[in-house]
Amino acid sequence: MRHLYGVALAVVLAAAVFFAASWGYLRLLRLPYGALPANGGALTHNHAVLEGFGVLLAVGLLAGLLMVIPWVSPLAAGLPGLVLLAWSGLYLFNVNDAVRYIPLRKYDYGTGFEALLFDGLLALAGAAMIAPLFIPSRWRQRRAAVQSGLLAPVTDGDATEIYPGFTPSAETTVDNGLLTDWSQTRPQPQIDPGPPPPPQPQAPWGPANYS
Repeated sequence: MRHLYGVALAVVLAAAVFFAASWGYLRLLRLPYGALPANGGALTHNHAVLEGFGVLLAVGLLAGLLMVIPWVSPLAAGLPGLVLLAWSGLYLFNVNDAVRYIPLRKYDYGTGFEALLFDGLLALAGAAMIAPLFIPSRWRQRRAAVQSGLLAPVTDGDATEIYPGFTPSAETTVDNGLLTDWSQTRPQPQIDPGPPPPPQPQAPWGPANYS
């Protein structure tokens, strides 16, 4: 089920790259060439630059979270990364086909995606996004979550679900690794042995001599 959610997140990330990142990158490309932007001054007053940077940062943050969160399936970032790498490979071997397959080329999304492809940024992003696919711990949900501290280790409560015949006792029931019933660990009262027993009578004869 976790990997199924990962496929759904992969679709969301792919849409964010195509629509949001492409649009934001195109906004940055519309700066005038041949001279320094804003004549070398500040760009904080340029709304196109601020919007473009903001959208690119948002998409980058989304991709980064899907890449580093251990309980997220590696397919969430890996599948879009494979698509970007495949598109970049097609661009290297056949530019016409790579451009022809870009959807919505008449809109800013398609134009920005084409610019990302031409500048090699799709290949760069795709190479980074497939990194979680090669981390074995990302494919094992519980072990990765326990090692990262996001999940607690298995307790007796979990053992009763796995083994229906198992009944935890007060001594073995734990809470965050600690006993919940400390009565068994208290010092036990000492039992008075009472007066010593009377001496046993001895026989009138001595021990047998076999020599």
